[in-house]
Amino acid sequence: MAAASTCHQLTTTTSTSASLSTTTTTLSLFPSSLSFTINPHKPSSNRLFTIRKHAAFKIHAMTASFGSRLEESIKKTVTDNPIVVYSKTWCSYCSEVKSLFNRLGVEPLVVELDQMGAQGPQLQKVLERLTGQHTVPNVFIGGKHIGGCTDTVKLHRKGELEALLAEAKKA
Repeated sequence: MAAASTCHQLTTTTSTSASLSTTTTTLSLFPSSLSFTINPHKPSSNRLFTIRKHAAFKIHAMTASFGSRLEESIKKTVTDNPIVVYSKTWCSYCSEVKSLFNRLGVEPLVVELDQMGAQGPQLQKVLERLTGQHTVPNVFIGGKHIGGCTDTVKLHRKGELEALLAEAKKA
């Protein structure tokens, strides 16, 4: 049986589709690697799984649905930061919102989804599930979803954005 001390590296990547969460884990052992995929049909609960290869060793792990971990991450991000903008670097609407905040002297936390690799589209899907908005920018102020570019600019034109920003900074 392979001893835990022979394990050089354990990496896990997870992808989520509309109805399926897939976790691929690579366990690198000297001199070879083992890759396996967990493909739960009900991604809503934690699962205990055992994987065996040639009866040489077995791996036990607990995994939560990747979507729920992303959801928790988003909620923590928008709670811990007064202003958060989920954005894409090439999006003109995102640039408009970032420019507006810059003119107002506000430095939001900007999460550039297109620079996050495979996690970016997954994060955007979770944002859509949480907010009902599938586009960027996706703006949060004081932990509350504001909307996109149009919503943010409308609040500014009505004179309501600055008050929201000031309140969020105090909290």
